[in-house]
Amino acid sequence: MQTAKAAHTEQATTTTTSALGAALKPRQLTMMGLGSAIGAGLFIGSGAGIQAAGPAVLISYLVAGTLIILVMWALGEMAAANPNSGAFSVYTARALGPVAGATVGWLWWLQLVVVIAAEALGAAGLLATVFPALPVWLTALLFVAVLTAVNLTRVRNFGEFEFWFALLKVAAIVGFLVIGAALLFGWIPGIPSPGLAHFGGEGFAPHGFGGIATALFVVAFAFGGTEIVSVAAAETQDPARSVGKAVRTVVWRILVFYIGSIFIIAAVLPWDSAGLKSPFAAVLDAAGLPGAATAITLVAVVALLSALNANLYGASRMIFSLAERGEAPRALASLTTARVPAAAVLASVAFGIVATVLELIFPDRVLPVLLNIVGSTCLLVWGSALVSQLILRFRADREGTELPLRMAGFPVLTILGLGILAATFAVGLIGDESRPQLLSTFALVAVLAGGSALRRRAVASK
Repeated sequence: MQTAKAAHTEQATTTTTSALGAALKPRQLTMMGLGSAIGAGLFIGSGAGIQAAGPAVLISYLVAGTLIILVMWALGEMAAANPNSGAFSVYTARALGPVAGATVGWLWWLQLVVVIAAEALGAAGLLATVFPALPVWLTALLFVAVLTAVNLTRVRNFGEFEFWFALLKVAAIVGFLVIGAALLFGWIPGIPSPGLAHFGGEGFAPHGFGGIATALFVVAFAFGGTEIVSVAAAETQDPARSVGKAVRTVVWRILVFYIGSIFIIAAVLPWDSAGLKSPFAAVLDAAGLPGAATAITLVAVVALLSALNANLYGASRMIFSLAERGEAPRALASLTTARVPAAAVLASVAFGIVATVLELIFPDRVLPVLLNIVGSTCLLVWGSALVSQLILRFRADREGTELPLRMAGFPVLTILGLGILAATFAVGLIGDESRPQLLSTFALVAVLAGGSALRRRAVASK
């Protein structure tokens, strides 16, 4: 007869999504996390943080970086014990109940499908600045069609595609760091080093603590997408080992790339520079490199497409998991002979196509509304992950369940992460620009939770 301890261990270590297979390699899992997290937020939007806080934005990045490290450690522990394509949605359901789990899953899916539309339009718009003859709407739909086809192939092929896609982006960042370091050290002939003059005096934090706090809220979103590693664990070889390695490498690489790049930009460009609208291009121009603007634009296109590819994967696996659990139409849980959830892929991309078409019909109206609604979702997902890990770890320790990967410093570090997250929400509610996003997201959560509760009640009454 099975003991309670054995039963709980089995529940904690088996997956409900084994039908998906396990073809992703550890290196592909690592690059997928990078591909989703390093996108336009770094290549294009990093200047906004510097404008808000000056070089002191590095403090915002360190705080947000600490938060994402703690979140990824927590997710890594749970994903190693239970590699599931529903990831934090499943963990939240086990810790807080099925309605909470379904709400988190739908919230994350909505976030990704909206971002998919934004990334397709953004990449097409950037490419049009280099090749004006290309129609933005046609290029956006072409990008969506090609990456949908990639996601409909075997996951091993998708993983390899995303690996090389993300590697190109990482190589561009490494090249930028090398050129930036040469510029700061005065190693480029004929170009004087700007030194660290911008880090002194009032220029370091021109807007004081308020600017640092505002930038913190902006910077937190820049790390969004890293959690996709926990979703992909369900299709990874030897998930316990692979997830642990991916969590460690993704975290330090993101911090090096982000903080290293921001340090160089803040050192080269003053906080009120017009060049911060395209900071990477401005730094390369300062280094005297011809064609810098064109080169960085093409890199940004690759960055957006890599993130789109990874986000489409994540969205399809999440809605597949929701369908398996009866929280979405059962048809979305079907698999092809290649063990790919094709219906889930098409459902995820359909929203992106509709949003793209609507944005083209009503320029600058549709996507801002959608992004405002889901703008704070990554923070709520991170919060659910930390709360779930706190509950499930206490439960496992109480019942004597052995976990293949354990988060160090528990529970102090998990509580620290929740404290940082609570402070970020407090800052967001104070800010005039961020408050509408948070309130809209809270309203969306209430609608999703109410819908899930009503659906469960209707099923139970039959």
